Amino acid sequence: MNPMPELIPLLKQLRLSGILDSIEARNRQAIEEKFSYMDFLAAIIQDEIARRSQKRLASAIRRANFRNQKTLEEFDFTFNASINRALILELASCRFMDEKVSVIVVGPCGTGKSHIAQALGHCAIRAGHDVLFTTAARMLAQLHAARAANGYDRLFARLTSIDLLIIDDFGLKPLKGPQDEDFHDVISERYESKSTLVTSNLDIPEWHDAFPNRILGAATIDRLRHGAYKVVLDGKSYRDARTPPKALTPPVKDQKTLSRKEVKSAE
Repeated sequence: MNPMPELIPLLKQLRLSGILDSIEARNRQAIEEKFSYMDFLAAIIQDEIARRSQKRLASAIRRANFRNQKTLEEFDFTFNASINRALILELASCRFMDEKVSVIVVGPCGTGKSHIAQALGHCAIRAGHDVLFTTAARMLAQLHAARAANGYDRLFARLTSIDLLIIDDFGLKPLKGPQDEDFHDVISERYESKSTLVTSNLDIPEWHDAFPNRILGAATIDRLRHGAYKVVLDGKSYRDARTPPKALTPPVKDQKTLSRKEVKSAE
């Protein structure tokens, strides 16, 4: 007698329908390997725990709003020998989040700042933390739009309560009007309460130039720098154009021997 028709609605009622994905395979394994009842039960429960863990991870990654799926395993540490690999791997442990301090990643365009930021965000999610990835421009634009739609308090609460807020490309555009106040308010509220990761093409002494209100800027930067870990990425750009294959480049002699008629026809 097959108990599955009766078992399926019971598993759904208990919100254990994920067990259905593996129960038949586990049943065959139990018969072949002569599992005890307790071994079989342990196996399907472990499958359900793994499934739920994977589902939570996927959901957390979606909520984080990463630009793309970048991990430390994919990062080429050998490309720029000056990168402090030991520091980055230490940050991957997420102990800085227990300290409730910031991480600042600076360096020229193309040196891997966004990759490192998102990879550390993935590490934080795997460690059980909630993460949100945004650019400075997007965050400030969303705050401005939320204020106009009476949703500012809700968005501000989310930005300031998330375990790890990653703000990419700070200083890419100078702040305007109330933007410096909004940025200061987010950083100030998170100070010594939550960890914030900021990436920038500018080194920290240049950040003051991004704020129209220098006093407000000094107060914001002081909070970000206090106890922060600083990662400096320097050297070649990962985005450097590659040399085209020789086979795609016409031979020089062919270029010189084109007749005027052929050139005109090509045009």
